[in-house]
Amino acid sequence: MPTNQFSGPDPHVAASAGHRDAPPRYGFFTDTSVCIGCKACEVACKEWNAIPEDGLELTGMSFDNTGRLGADSWRHVAFVEQRKPLVGPPPDESHRGVDALAAAAQGVTVPEQGGWPAPLVPEQPGRGGDGGSAGDTDLRWLMASDVCKHCTHAACLDVCPTGSLFRTEFGTVVVQEDICNGCGYCVPACPYGVIDQRPDDGRAWKCTLCYDRVGVGMEPACAKACPTDSIQFGELDELRERAAARVEQLHGDGVGSARLYGHDPEDGVGGDGAFFLLLDEPEVYGLPPDPVVTTRDLPRMWAYVGVAAATMLGGLAAMFVGRRS
Repeated sequence: MPTNQFSGPDPHVAASAGHRDAPPRYGFFTDTSVCIGCKACEVACKEWNAIPEDGLELTGMSFDNTGRLGADSWRHVAFVEQRKPLVGPPPDESHRGVDALAAAAQGVTVPEQGGWPAPLVPEQPGRGGDGGSAGDTDLRWLMASDVCKHCTHAACLDVCPTGSLFRTEFGTVVVQEDICNGCGYCVPACPYGVIDQRPDDGRAWKCTLCYDRVGVGMEPACAKACPTDSIQFGELDELRERAAARVEQLHGDGVGSARLYGHDPEDGVGGDGAFFLLLDEPEVYGLPPDPVVTTRDLPRMWAYVGVAAATMLGGLAAMFVGRRS
């Protein structure tokens, strides 16, 4: 049965939206530690969804010329340049001398379990500079492909007056552009600043998690195009288990900064349908550190309105009775 829950965990989000016999919830797990910044996801997303170009302007911000998510950018690959004393993998795991082109020609792929290259990380106490000289490794790029989070409690959906935004049977949040009236209420409601309007017609647009593809058993275009499996698609519960194992592996490799973002059902949005493994604080990637669904306090606000209305009516009644007496 549908519920009016605005916050907290909801393990059956599609059923709460009214979908009977809903399939498991699907989503994205983005492992930024293996993102190479190729932007294949951006291109695939634009091609499959026929998204207009978004300016083709040079921002001067490293290789990040998309800038941000928007109505014409449903995927955004962030490039964050950092100059810090870095360390690499231990000497016996060095990849120097490896012919990457030859390996690619032989069809070498990223293994499902273990064997992933350890990313360069800020130097940590006790590790010293065993990964190489500081002159060689004093610059790192943090690369991450951002996308709509498909929140468990989606404020954009809550405030939409036309039903243009709806929850699918897969637990994702989709905009029906032919129903959108361009009111723009959803834009400030999103705690991540994802959804946006196109200036030419005012309608709102964002990632649909390729609802048309998922509905026929296909993988979303961005995940299909990702050459390193940085973007992984699947059942959300299984992705969370996989992500936890990946973080544990990175911690074992000495990458103490690895952490998950958006995976916790107890967070301010009830957990995201698209969550991330980060190598630094969320703010470094342009993500809010503690997002909260903006409609969380609506029930309490209406309760306050009711109390205020009752108080006002009581006062009017008291004045009326006092005058008659």
